[in-house]
Amino acid sequence: MVIKMKKDGIKTVATNRKARHEYFIEETYEAGIALTGTEVKSIRQGKVNVKDSYASIEKGEVFLNNMHISPYEQGNIFNVDPLRKRKLLLHKREIRKLMVATTQKGYTLVPLSVYIKDGLVKIELAVAKGKKLYDKREDIAKRDAERRMKQHASEKYI
Repeated sequence: MVIKMKKDGIKTVATNRKARHEYFIEETYEAGIALTGTEVKSIRQGKVNVKDSYASIEKGEVFLNNMHISPYEQGNIFNVDPLRKRKLLLHKREIRKLMVATTQKGYTLVPLSVYIKDGLVKIELAVAKGKKLYDKREDIAKRDAERRMKQHASEKYI
């Protein structure tokens, strides 16, 4: 796992590349995650996977499901279940906005990336709507066309 460091002190640990392919991203939020000490150490080593994870709202709280954090090697009895539900830390007004979006408008909550900012583990959470198959094909065709134009432009100047 390659950990990328941005200029402003944010270290990206894991990204969900599948999310941008599967969903239209409408809005993003930054949320903290309630973790144990061994989970934080494991995330710092880059042993986290957010590919199949999603967030849900239960009783006014947001939880992250199916995010896999590998057990810390020196953690012995302090290690917890790698796929357990993890509480996301958001402001009450943000949770209300997310609740409205997911219940009335039919959106879903998808994590885009996990990163370390100022020593704290954060997650970028997106309000997203699922793409249909033809939308995915359209995106692939656009990408291919852009790639061909760039290649053609670079060949022209050589």
